[in-house]
Amino acid sequence: MQEMVIYGVSFDMVGKQPIVLLKTREGNKFLPIWIGHPEAAAILMKLQGASTPRPMTHDLMSDILSELDVTCARVTVTELRENTFYAEVTLRMNGREFLIDSRPSDALALAVRTGAPIFVADEVLAESAIEFEHEVEDTEQVVEKFREFLDSVTPEDFATGGS
Repeated sequence: MQEMVIYGVSFDMVGKQPIVLLKTREGNKFLPIWIGHPEAAAILMKLQGASTPRPMTHDLMSDILSELDVTCARVTVTELRENTFYAEVTLRMNGREFLIDSRPSDALALAVRTGAPIFVADEVLAESAIEFEHEVEDTEQVVEKFREFLDSVTPEDFATGGS
């Protein structure tokens, strides 16, 4: 498994579907995951420091965990099967860990609220990650290359290892 960070949220040019872009903490591998509009909004709002007058679903989950003294230890994108990413949320309570099945988008929205680290299974990265050959320092450069990539890619490409 490799630790990742949320590099940003964008939209594919064809279907205007939101995509969260994860980046390896060490290195230049990027993993695009197509997500829903509500989850994209939930992730973006928290990343941008915005708040709502009433708690949204992921805020509610975070608040419940906090009140029950449960820690979100990590979230993990565990596999890619038939064009669908799968994830788990690892919760820690009283020294025990519990694995909860989750959509990656919900797991990521919870992670940004709880500060939980994000991991991706090596097999998922090997199958679906995009790697830049040189060190990426310029955010605009990454965004431009990512936009070029999005102009031509479809979710099905990841099932076949294309693009």
